[in-house]
Amino acid sequence: MPSADPSAPTATPVSAGAAFPAEPDADVGSEPAAGGDPGRGSAPGTAGDGGRSTDPGAGSADGRSGEDTRADEDTETGESAEDPEDPEDTMDLRLPGELLALIAEETTEPRGSGPSFDQDPASSPAPLTATSRFGSRMLYDDLLDGVAEWGPAGTPAGLFHLVPVRVERDLPLISRWMNDPAAAEFWQLSGPPSVTEDHVRAQLAGDGRSVPCVGVLDGTPMSYWEIYRADLDPLARHYPVRPHDTGVHLLVGAVADRGRGLGGTLLRAVADLVLARRPFCARVIAEPDIRNTPSIAAFLTAGFRFSAEVDLPTKRAALMVRDRSVRHLL
Repeated sequence: MPSADPSAPTATPVSAGAAFPAEPDADVGSEPAAGGDPGRGSAPGTAGDGGRSTDPGAGSADGRSGEDTRADEDTETGESAEDPEDPEDTMDLRLPGELLALIAEETTEPRGSGPSFDQDPASSPAPLTATSRFGSRMLYDDLLDGVAEWGPAGTPAGLFHLVPVRVERDLPLISRWMNDPAAAEFWQLSGPPSVTEDHVRAQLAGDGRSVPCVGVLDGTPMSYWEIYRADLDPLARHYPVRPHDTGVHLLVGAVADRGRGLGGTLLRAVADLVLARRPFCARVIAEPDIRNTPSIAAFLTAGFRFSAEVDLPTKRAALMVRDRSVRHLL
């Protein structure tokens, strides 16, 4: 994972439901069979580089009712397991009216829409409620709980937004940041814009487990971020991963913004956003290069703790962890 100095370019991994059960039609006279909650399912995810695996944060219920057992017994005795006259063999389900209205309303908004750089902070998205978060997961199957909708964070340095990258708009700026020598040492994305473009597009074309963002402070783009599912990343092979661990990479782009404590300030703000918006995430994870002492110092300032040294394919990293349990203490 890339990682740059937040005082120099800072690459830093930071890290962090379930659908409502459908209700039986009121016209059906029987109660639903006992078993798993029909509203919970398994979200597809990817383990490491290869094949898809079940999201460890969501379970699939496979309950068996008394009717199921009886059907098996009937099959063994040669009797038909289905009774066409039995009204309990089928169950007509419908969604609550409020949920249907919510989905209809949210489908009018484009996926991944976020504030533009010149957007008035007063018109920024309101904080998510449990209902709006559910609507987003229904529409997007978002593995990171709608980063585009996380809204602004107030910091001592000003109002901060994470705005998902749009390549056509943001590539020239991000590529220029990556070609700064201090950033290039850790991110290794220097060169023509196509080098950075390939890196960013690979994330945008993925399954939603990593979201590249531009950090906008008081209306000015000044940093590059990657918010990602550490538990679904190759990093998970190298440390004791937990479900929904969320990682962050940070690059403070402008030279004028380095060396004045912005790295630690913004890392704290983003870690707080992750823990507030991702209720199943218990930890935010980062893995800066062990040589990048300014970056490690920024994480410590932001409330992370040094957990271990980790040998990754491209570097020896310092595993930094921000725990939800101490969120309000540090």
